[in-house]
Amino acid sequence: MGYDTASLVPSDQAFYGIIPGAASTRVGRATLPVTFGARDNYRTEYVNFEVAEFETSYRTILGRPSPAKFMAIPNHTYLLLKMPAPKVVLSVYGDLQTSYACEAKNIELSDTLERSKNTVLVAQEAKNLPADQQQISTKESTSESQLTPAVATKTIVLRDNEPHKTVVIGASLDSA
Repeated sequence: MGYDTASLVPSDQAFYGIIPGAASTRVGRATLPVTFGARDNYRTEYVNFEVAEFETSYRTILGRPSPAKFMAIPNHTYLLLKMPAPKVVLSVYGDLQTSYACEAKNIELSDTLERSKNTVLVAQEAKNLPADQQQISTKESTSESQLTPAVATKTIVLRDNEPHKTVVIGASLDSA
């Protein structure tokens, strides 16, 4: 994962909400300096990070305490974060394409995890079934079922020179 476990403060609390339906136990907590801005105008604060073993497209998620610590104002529509700094207000812009790609990857991962979880649940439930109910019945017809219309119909040929091209219409309709 790219972190040094020796610098982590151990934690045993589980938390949710990063990947829908998935929980994780924290590996630990680390306090790191976070800096926004450039060399001539920047802002640094120490932020507590909870470290967990999640497979996501994000490497870091800044929760509500971080923007509050920086006194930052996010605008999610424009992917913009503004915060006070010593000289002028800092503006941190997000990248729409990167944001979209991360969100798409997160949704894909979430769907994969949900399908995997459902497959495991179905397999566990199948083990609980009596042996006579675990077999799939082959007595039923394997051919496609034929739909029958609710009203009387008739078949008409679309072209005289191509009699195999037909259409089914209601018996009360004209063929012209």
